[in-house]
Amino acid sequence: MQKGPPPRKAKKPHMKIGFVSLGCPKNQLDTEVMLHELLAAGYEVTPEETEADIIIINTCAFIESAKQEAIDNILDIAWLKQNHTLKGIVVTGCLAERYRDELMREMPEIDAALGVGSIHAIVAAVEAVAAGKKFSEFAPADEVRLGGDRVLTTPEYMAYLKIAEGCDNRCAYCAIPSIRGRFRSRPMEDIVAEAKEMEALGVRELVLVAQDTTRYGLDLYGEYRLAALLRAITDATEIPWIRLLYCYPDKVTDELIAEIRDNDRVLKYIDLPVQHCTDRMLTAMNRHGDRAMLDSVIEKLRRAVPEIVIRTTFIVGFPGETEADFEALCEFVREKKFAHAGAFPYSREEGTPAYDFDDQIDEQVKLDRADLLMRIQQGVVDEYLAGKVGQVLRVLVEDFDPVSEAHYGRSAADAPEIDGKVFFVSPVRIAPGSFVDVEITEVQDYDLVGKAIIPKK
Repeated sequence: MQKGPPPRKAKKPHMKIGFVSLGCPKNQLDTEVMLHELLAAGYEVTPEETEADIIIINTCAFIESAKQEAIDNILDIAWLKQNHTLKGIVVTGCLAERYRDELMREMPEIDAALGVGSIHAIVAAVEAVAAGKKFSEFAPADEVRLGGDRVLTTPEYMAYLKIAEGCDNRCAYCAIPSIRGRFRSRPMEDIVAEAKEMEALGVRELVLVAQDTTRYGLDLYGEYRLAALLRAITDATEIPWIRLLYCYPDKVTDELIAEIRDNDRVLKYIDLPVQHCTDRMLTAMNRHGDRAMLDSVIEKLRRAVPEIVIRTTFIVGFPGETEADFEALCEFVREKKFAHAGAFPYSREEGTPAYDFDDQIDEQVKLDRADLLMRIQQGVVDEYLAGKVGQVLRVLVEDFDPVSEAHYGRSAADAPEIDGKVFFVSPVRIAPGSFVDVEITEVQDYDLVGKAIIPKK
């Protein structure tokens, strides 16, 4: 684990590698592994696409918009092959895995493709492309080596830590199990060792990720072990903030809730994808549990941890969703008052059970429902954030904006990249990665504004 390049072999002559990493933090971790392997092999990595000899595009293909973003990036980079000095394009990740038979045939701009099980073949792919050869490899997704050295691409004060790979939930709308393979947990001792390495690099916030973090340990130990993993990390390190993403409601155990409540360094924050709230929609989606389970889990979390911040996501316009189902979802959002929520129109994905379902919903209806649900959520957020005015929040400082002459960062209630920020003025400059108390004075959209409280010397 490292911030900078590893000890290198002799540099490859005149060979610079560029990277484009798309999609979720789990994909970003794969990018970090490939970065390390290329640097260790002696290649130079450049952030400037116009300087690169070969560009690697690590793609997402979860829903239609992610696929289109990946294709747009490939075509944009292909312009550099035609009009600049770029010699080759390597496409990795979920798009390559999902469309392995079509990708290079339909997009001749691509010189090499690697599936998600072949990220460790990145050096071989680059060497082949550098020699003017086409290259592809698609090892079984669920046999890829988990963990391993990587170069952190996040700010030095925070990092993602992947605790498992793959998924066994098989929701009716989701292509991830067919792309990423079966669920596999990493051994606890490997995760703890990596957490210690990140602490040594100065990481102050550790964000645990997997396709389903709450399933952690079931395949290795015969039981859910996320709570035990949290204890092990906090026993072995002094990292002050540990955050949980991608927790499935049906696997949030009483033991996990107690760990969130009692462990001072586990943030009182949980990402809890709900997707819908009516029994008929949850059943159609092949989600585990029903409305009563959702109500129970949310109530347990809030009773045990009154200050808990819950982030969630919803899918609207799933096949068969009636106006009554949607209205029930709107009322659910009004009632539960989630601090953070996203609403997404259902994306019809080939290869998933829901692709062939009857009663597909019109695209405009899906968009209208997503828009309405987010307008309802905006009202919830406005009320939630207004309640923060006058409070003093602990903020992890991210940077200073010279234009507004204000620092910005995040409170424990805000996950990196997906939630809001706290902007604040300070009489002294504060280094990124520091913690500071901020008195909140106003709200601006999804963000808070305040002033730093600097102790007098």
